[in-house]
Amino acid sequence: MTDDPIPFCLPADPNPRAPGFSVPAGATDSHFHVFGPADRFPYTAYRTYTPPDHLTDAYRHLIDTLGVTRCVTIHPSVYGTDNAITEWLLEEAAGWAGIEMRGIAVLDAGIDDAALRRLDRLGVRGVRYNLLYKGGPPANEIRAMAGRIAELGWHIQFLVDVSTFDLTCYGELPVEIVVDHMGHMDPAKGLGEPGFATLLDLLTAGRTWVKLSGAYRSTNLQTPPYTDVVPIARALVETAPERCVWGTDWPHPFCQIPMPNDGDLMDELAVWVPDEAQRRAILVDNPARLYGF
Repeated sequence: MTDDPIPFCLPADPNPRAPGFSVPAGATDSHFHVFGPADRFPYTAYRTYTPPDHLTDAYRHLIDTLGVTRCVTIHPSVYGTDNAITEWLLEEAAGWAGIEMRGIAVLDAGIDDAALRRLDRLGVRGVRYNLLYKGGPPANEIRAMAGRIAELGWHIQFLVDVSTFDLTCYGELPVEIVVDHMGHMDPAKGLGEPGFATLLDLLTAGRTWVKLSGAYRSTNLQTPPYTDVVPIARALVETAPERCVWGTDWPHPFCQIPMPNDGDLMDELAVWVPDEAQRRAILVDNPARLYGF
C-alpha cells in the first residue's frame, strides 16, 4: 500500500425512481453491496476507496421502488476477506418479509471446510476474485478454491477487464464462472476486440455467465442513457440470453462519472433487451438457476 490518500466515494442517489417498464414478479438484483456502519464493520487498510455508509434501510427502499424481491449481496473489496458484514446481512435478510437473498463471498485461501459449509447454509453461492487490478490472486489459488467449492455447487465470480486478461485460462475450472459488469469492456475498443470475442466464446460453451450491470463503469459518456454500451449488452444477450443476469451494483462504489439514478439504470435493461419474455428470463429465471432461488 502506498502513502497516497484513499479516495472517498460519492453517495448513491437517495431518491431512486421506478423503472419505466413492467417488472416481473421474482425480479432479481444479482449484484449489490451494503457498507457500514463503519464503526461496526471496519474497512481494511488495503483498499482502493472509502465508501460512505449505505445501510440496509436504503437498499430496502431501492428494491421496493424497483420492484425487486430477490437479491444477491456481493462482499465488498473494502472488507478484504473478513466476511462479517456479508454473514450478518444474510442472517438479517432471513427476516425480511417477501425478500430472498443470496451472497457471494471473498475468501482467504486457508478457510476450513466447516466455515465453507456454514457460509453455504447462510446462502453464499460463490467466491469472488478481483482480476481487474495488478497483484490479484495467483491462478493456482483460484483453481484450488474451485476444486473445494465444486461439491457445494458454488461458482467463481470474476471482476475483470476482458480486454486485458485472457479468461480462457479459467475456462476448464470444475465450477461455472460469472463475469461482472459485462467484462468491463470499453465500447471504444469495438465488438471485435479479442478479449470480448473470448467472452462470447465462453458464453457459447455453456459454463460461463455474465452480469448485465455496471454500464457506467464502461461508458465514455457522462450521463444515461449510455448509448455506447448498447452494442456490448446486445451482443452478450444475442450470444447467450440464458446465461445473462442483471444487477444494480448499488450503491455504485468508486463511480468515476456523475452518480446515476437507479431507475435510469434499470431502464437501460429495456433498451438492451426489448423482448419482454427474454427480459423476464434475465430478471427471474436465469438468476433462479444460478443462485438457487
